[in-house]
Amino acid sequence: MKVLKDILYKVAIDSVTGLTDIPVNKIEFDSRKILAGDVFVAIYGTVSNGHDYIDKVIQQGATAIVCQILPLVLAPGVTFIKVQDTNSALACMAANFYDSPSQKVKLVGITGTNGKTTIASLLYQLFKNAGYKVGLLSTVKIMVNEKEYKATHTTPDSLTINHYLNEMIESGVEYCFMEVSSHGIHQKRTEGLHFTGGVFTNLSHDHLDYHPTFAEYRDVKKAFFDSLPKTGFALTNADDKNGSVMLQNTVANKKTYALKTYADYKAQILENQLSGLLLKINGHEVWVKLIGDFNAYNLLAIYGTAVELGLDSLEVLRLLSNLESVSGRFQYIVSNSNVTAIVDYAHTPDALDNVLKTINTIRTQNEQLITVVGCGGDRDKAKRPVMADIAASLSDKAIFTSDNPRSEDPLEIIYEMEKGVAPHHFKKTISITDRMQAIKTACQLAQPNDILLIAGKGHETYQEINGVRHDFDDMKIVKELLEQLGK
Repeated sequence: MKVLKDILYKVAIDSVTGLTDIPVNKIEFDSRKILAGDVFVAIYGTVSNGHDYIDKVIQQGATAIVCQILPLVLAPGVTFIKVQDTNSALACMAANFYDSPSQKVKLVGITGTNGKTTIASLLYQLFKNAGYKVGLLSTVKIMVNEKEYKATHTTPDSLTINHYLNEMIESGVEYCFMEVSSHGIHQKRTEGLHFTGGVFTNLSHDHLDYHPTFAEYRDVKKAFFDSLPKTGFALTNADDKNGSVMLQNTVANKKTYALKTYADYKAQILENQLSGLLLKINGHEVWVKLIGDFNAYNLLAIYGTAVELGLDSLEVLRLLSNLESVSGRFQYIVSNSNVTAIVDYAHTPDALDNVLKTINTIRTQNEQLITVVGCGGDRDKAKRPVMADIAASLSDKAIFTSDNPRSEDPLEIIYEMEKGVAPHHFKKTISITDRMQAIKTACQLAQPNDILLIAGKGHETYQEINGVRHDFDDMKIVKELLEQLGK
């Protein structure tokens, strides 16, 4: 049993009313989960305000309340801790409650607009193949060595992070690779964690529904590198103009990777085929099963991270050659009539542009490239016309459809996408609201040797419409449709 004063260690406290030398059952920020003996942390959420539930949790048995604004009447027998920022307090308390597990594992955070999931997941795969016990905190899943858990956020809340890190320690995990989102950094979910290293992938148009400006989006990412310790490393993409920004104020060991400019870890693409890439990394050739310039960057980041963590550079090259693609990241099948169907999570303009340019680089131009793409509801609206323009410009046929409409009208989302299409590309586009029908239409249009790109949802196995999640797996659906149509 933990004691309240111990889990408040290093929390920036304004005032305390009541006893702190009391036992704590657990910490919660969700009022529905409060039981007798719990500490409730009142968080200002995007949907609700935890301060509105203080009376409710006291009735449920909470013995301590951590809040930014004290209630007008303080309930007797309950300890009230006033702090300036409950998100920061929660992160610090979570680390204390689980005895700072991030200090007992080599934790590496990966941030940037695109590539986070691929890099984190493939680092997990590489270190597993090297014989280590490894952890993963990603958009796709959470792994505690061999044990898999479902992921709900790119970067989980600080209680969840510390819970799983603690489980990793108990399971003997030595390395953990974690996606670090701008939301997670801004909401202090990673505060109080000890990172051995940080990796920056790239920065492009995304999450401007959450961050008011691109500058804030960039600076939030930068804050992660500013917080890295002297003993850690900061590895950034030197080909991205924001790569140097990430390194400006960090005290960590600064390292770079690049395809086009001078860097500590340098690669050259010698061959780029649908079957893989031939790369020259720091003077050594290696064949890998992943394709495209964007994956060359991902693999280079993986190589640099592994070397910075102490693995032998030649052994890392061998391990790179055995890596398999991540679910929903340029995942493809080839049908009986040689139609290639590619499913990719590309849901930003930059990611869609990268995927389509990669396909156009390796195709023969004697086949059609048919792209099915949508944009999510209740998210950054500015990217909708941009993504439609990219799809129409770089495809022979573009089908605009629903992604996760959420609470928005799918027709309105598609209408906003259509605004971005240049007049000379109108004839190349079709709009079909129903995603299943859109994929079916693409399959019907496909001829032998054609290429289908189903973009936007990737690994997701659901479609969210008006708050309800319906089963929907792009890869499963396109595979079944091609078989049904005899293609």
